[in-house]
Amino acid sequence: MKVIKSLYFQILCAVLLGVVVGHFWAQQAIALKPLGDAFIKLIKMMIAPVVFCTIVTGIAGMSDKRSLGRLLSKTMLLFLGLTVISLIIGLVAVYLFKPGAGMNIDPSQLSTAGLSQYTESAAKLGVVEFFMHIIPETFIGAFSKGEVLPVLFIAVLCGFALSSLGERGKPVLDVLEAASQMVFKIFSYLMRFAPIGAFGALAFTVGQYGITSLGSLAKLIMTLYIACGFFVFVVLGSICRAHGFSLWKLLRYLREEFLVVLGTSSTEPVMPRMLEKLQALGCKKGVVGLVLPTGYSFNLDGTAIYLSLAAIFIAQACNIELTFTQTLTMLAIMLLSSKGAAGVTGSGFVALASTLTVIHDIPLAGLALLIGIDRFMSEARALTSLASNAVATVVISISENACDRQVLLDTLDGKAPTPLAEDQAWEPVEIARHSEYRHP
Repeated sequence: MKVIKSLYFQILCAVLLGVVVGHFWAQQAIALKPLGDAFIKLIKMMIAPVVFCTIVTGIAGMSDKRSLGRLLSKTMLLFLGLTVISLIIGLVAVYLFKPGAGMNIDPSQLSTAGLSQYTESAAKLGVVEFFMHIIPETFIGAFSKGEVLPVLFIAVLCGFALSSLGERGKPVLDVLEAASQMVFKIFSYLMRFAPIGAFGALAFTVGQYGITSLGSLAKLIMTLYIACGFFVFVVLGSICRAHGFSLWKLLRYLREEFLVVLGTSSTEPVMPRMLEKLQALGCKKGVVGLVLPTGYSFNLDGTAIYLSLAAIFIAQACNIELTFTQTLTMLAIMLLSSKGAAGVTGSGFVALASTLTVIHDIPLAGLALLIGIDRFMSEARALTSLASNAVATVVISISENACDRQVLLDTLDGKAPTPLAEDQAWEPVEIARHSEYRHP
């Protein structure tokens, strides 16, 4: 009975049922798309208040404000290093397995119908436009669209302002603490619909595109999953071992979140829950509140792997040979485009379109080869990016001496209470107990 009540078990059953329904009753499964869309919309409406409350209360409660600059610098440096490694892994994988070799595609014969929405979004991903987009039109405007970066920007300013006010800012801080508890409680209610959302989203995907319709592109999908698996289990696994904790245990601890991401092909629905569970690992609230939301925009390693792999795949399929200089230029552009696509629907595909629009060495029409299977590859991108951000948050917390190692190890071993009770309700007092410890 306890297993049946487990959210993990319910989501797992929903994912499997979604695949079955999508495969055997395709037409009916396509009609289930609103279930997945509705769940994602429900969760996305909570992201802005969750991120704002977490970051403001976290920064205002940090005792050493001078360490914030060091924390941000260290975080961005780690994200940059992981992105570079991801791009290289994607490049090595596509040259090793050569999924596009032998396809002999003539770019002029490809249909570009359906590409306009991606190329139009790609045209807006310039570096200046990206940084200008961080600044919202109005204070309230940062919350209206639910985008992470503008909310993050406002939250950091508010956190510093409340901190500088001292006792005068305490009434506002108390209100935000209470509001934080309220939004996490609301989120715990919404998460009970996760199995329904995962079922609807996956049933639609399989029903719309079909498991057997992958054809010759199956090798490309397999190559991406192998590359992502190498990054997660070798690169991230090595980082975890170097910092004294197990990657496998961390993935097991976050298994429910990974199943939600698998079903919805998006990491956004699990952001509030990730904030909760990472704090429950003993990581300080202020560090988690800054690193994780920032990672959602600047540490899209699954997308980085996809970019280099998919671009070279198109070149192979069209029999285009790139020089070493052309390849390096392409990687440098991808380093920026992988960040600029954050928060854009179909971000991986949009980032690829923006890259091909700039370099001109690979035909933009080649994107038509990927439209039909992008949904299957978006799952690998999302799962990889989620794993990377979880590891990065714990690692940064450890390096900043902002993580209780004993709580971390005990929780990963299942010895400490997890942040969710049997009915998936979150008790905010648990966050405070784990995150307000003091180092000797």
